[in-house]
Amino acid sequence: MTAIADIVARGVRDVPDFPKPGIVFKDLSPLLADGPAFAALVADIAGRWDGRIDAVAGVEARGFIFGAPVAHALGIGFVAIRKSGKLPGDTLGASYSLEYGEAHVEVQTDAFDGAQRVLLVDDVLATGGTAAAACELIERAGACVSALEFVIELTFLDGRSRLPGRTVGAILTV
Repeated sequence: MTAIADIVARGVRDVPDFPKPGIVFKDLSPLLADGPAFAALVADIAGRWDGRIDAVAGVEARGFIFGAPVAHALGIGFVAIRKSGKLPGDTLGASYSLEYGEAHVEVQTDAFDGAQRVLLVDDVLATGGTAAAACELIERAGACVSALEFVIELTFLDGRSRLPGRTVGAILTV
């Protein structure tokens, strides 16, 4: 395990039966509450992508928490991919399946400036539905998904299989 993976592992708390019975939620609140650990995580992601991307996108809501500081650290813009009905103006939308339901996300049609290279950042790669929908939106909006970065990957849910041909990174795999 790498040093950053060890930091993440110490900052994750399992919450059984949330948001519904049978799901074990990976709570990253302890990681976020630890300033030096959170800073190390952001610095790790930013350091690996410095000079290789033009924008960072994050999926509501925890993708915002991790993606926005990465964009800030790199001095580039952040694009929010939000739940349906939360963005003003013209939007593009995509529906997808979660491990415990269905959802719909949107991005503003003018969110990207041409063929920007985008790093998609989110907290957990589970079934891959959210990530696949977000990639679809980024590309429909005219940008290019350079890679996806996750804090945690739940390998037993095989989310990578929904992202064929894409560069996918995860700091901690469980």
